[in-house]
Amino acid sequence: MSQKFKVSGNRVFFDNDLQLKRLSMIGNPLEAISKVLDFEEFRALLEKELLNTKKKNRAGARPYDYVMMFKIIILQRYYGLGDQQVEYQIIYRISFKNFLGLSSGDKIPDEKTVWAFREELTQSGLIEKLFEHFTSFLEKKGLIFEEGKIIDASFTLAPRQRNTKEENEIIKEGKGDTLWNDNLHKKSHKDIDARWTKKHGETFFGYKNHAKVDNKPKLINKFAVTSAEVHDSQVLNELLDEKDAGQDIYADSAYTGQEAEKTINEKKMNNEVHEKGYRNKPLTDEQKKSNQKKSKIRARVEHVFGFMEQSMNGLFLKSVGKVRAKGIIGLINLTYNMFRYEQLVRLNIVEVQK
Repeated sequence: MSQKFKVSGNRVFFDNDLQLKRLSMIGNPLEAISKVLDFEEFRALLEKELLNTKKKNRAGARPYDYVMMFKIIILQRYYGLGDQQVEYQIIYRISFKNFLGLSSGDKIPDEKTVWAFREELTQSGLIEKLFEHFTSFLEKKGLIFEEGKIIDASFTLAPRQRNTKEENEIIKEGKGDTLWNDNLHKKSHKDIDARWTKKHGETFFGYKNHAKVDNKPKLINKFAVTSAEVHDSQVLNELLDEKDAGQDIYADSAYTGQEAEKTINEKKMNNEVHEKGYRNKPLTDEQKKSNQKKSKIRARVEHVFGFMEQSMNGLFLKSVGKVRAKGIIGLINLTYNMFRYEQLVRLNIVEVQK
């Protein structure tokens, strides 16, 4: 005769508790960042900007908490998840719920709500303000050392377009907005801002994430977004500012040339950019040794983009257009800075103020 066992409701509680403890032992990055960063830091800015955009009519469902929604967007960027995927993972993963402060019975934002919130952040330009706000937070912690900057750029891939040769020519001429007006659904999926380019024999389509990085803590101080074909050096003036005066600037040989040198001199920085050899004028042994010395510092920026590529599951976009690309790349940079901050705390570079 079979015997049936009644399972107590307490079992679910203890199972979850044990799983969370096990995750903590293995290494849960969400738990780690929650210990050092209070996301309430962003509430005032989020509410100030987003509440002002809402209609006075308060009819309809109550909106989700802005800080929780912002944390969902950070989850997306850290794990490289789409809107549907992040909804699924919040339902499925205990660690995600715990990070968001949700219980099993709580209502979870669906993929459309996540898309709408990110769209609001992107179209309003709020992401840039959030990035600047966190940079100010890092400055107050004494983590922006102002003892040297590294400049570099990385490709951020966009969905490849299947256009005719004639359509691509029109897009290159800057008249892409005149296309597909008879099929607005098709037009909404066409990225007329992204561009093709080649580097080291590889072809890329999308945008560039140009970043200025503090050379010691390896935190991103400032960024700019362009289409992929824009030369790295063309954004130098946009990245550098008055605070950089007197500091060393490190970059690879893509940032050589008269215009780049002029910009560096105008910003009163010490030029430590790699020297470049030319046809019939190769680098001397002394210049090669100088470049090797500079490389030891410049290579630190590779750790930044390497973290994005590996720990954050790659640099790619699922969106269309430069406005969204700038917003998402801004979120990628902000997310990197948050997790880098957690590393610096863990390494006892800075203490958490309680």
